[in-house]
Amino acid sequence: MAQQFRSEALESELKKLHDIVDGIKATVIVNIDGLLVAAYPAQDDENPHHNPTSSPQVAAMSATLIGLAEKTLGRLAQGDLERLLMQGEEGTMVVYPAGRAAVAVLVDKQAHMARVLYATQQAAEEITRILGN
Repeated sequence: MAQQFRSEALESELKKLHDIVDGIKATVIVNIDGLLVAAYPAQDDENPHHNPTSSPQVAAMSATLIGLAEKTLGRLAQGDLERLLMQGEEGTMVVYPAGRAAVAVLVDKQAHMARVLYATQQAAEEITRILGN
């Protein structure tokens, strides 16, 4: 799959999440090294709060959290990581592994979490397919 087509397919998958689930604020795909692969909405250098998850720092932190979660689950003999869920006063961040990458979704507090979780899991499976891992 050509690099240009792959990046378009990844961005399309992220946009689809926003279109089908109300309450999703921002989505990103990060690789296991903590590098940003794709973001929706795209990073806006003039207004970095438009998509706060698209910063390199958030990508690195997401990869670190995934690594810690995987090590913790392994140490506790609980199997492979299925998802990471962090809930705050203002919203929730959900992270699903996607092969050698992960998809992270920032969600409003009022979002219907069952829909978010199902749609994000489906997106992670498609992202794994697109990335070929």
